[in-house]
Amino acid sequence: MEQIRMQPFNEEQIKSCAFTGHRELPAYFSSKKLYTEIEELIKNGIEIFYNGMAIGFDLLSAEQVLKLKKKYKDVKLVACIPCYNQEKNFSPKDKKRYVEILKKADEQILLSEKYYRGCMQVRDQYMADKADVLVAFCEKETGGAAYTLKYFKKKYPDKKIVRL
Repeated sequence: MEQIRMQPFNEEQIKSCAFTGHRELPAYFSSKKLYTEIEELIKNGIEIFYNGMAIGFDLLSAEQVLKLKKKYKDVKLVACIPCYNQEKNFSPKDKKRYVEILKKADEQILLSEKYYRGCMQVRDQYMADKADVLVAFCEKETGGAAYTLKYFKKKYPDKKIVRL
């Protein structure tokens, strides 16, 4: 995978958002509600969206940001990739989505050349540390989404969390 680094954003002036959610989404999950919440954040000054590029909630939220980029030209999608070949075990359909999203992302950040135990948490912390707002779909007490939500709440108690 080719690593792309565009000119860094001036993050002191621009508000940002990160996503966390489950890899498997229930049938009742509303992508329309996700789209509406992201659009509301954009209208309130959020321009940079950090996305962990995992299957499920991450890929769906990245696709919603890309749809909104057509309407709001200042919006940026930053793909935060925990390790090289993150997508190797994805289904063919999700691999295709992953590649298409990466092509359209404004920036790709590769956090590790190799997979290691804990690299997903490093990615999650990286995104949480960059974000002013966390958009979360978390219905479990354990797993990556729960970890990221707890980390964000504890480290940044005054920052906004949008729960879906």
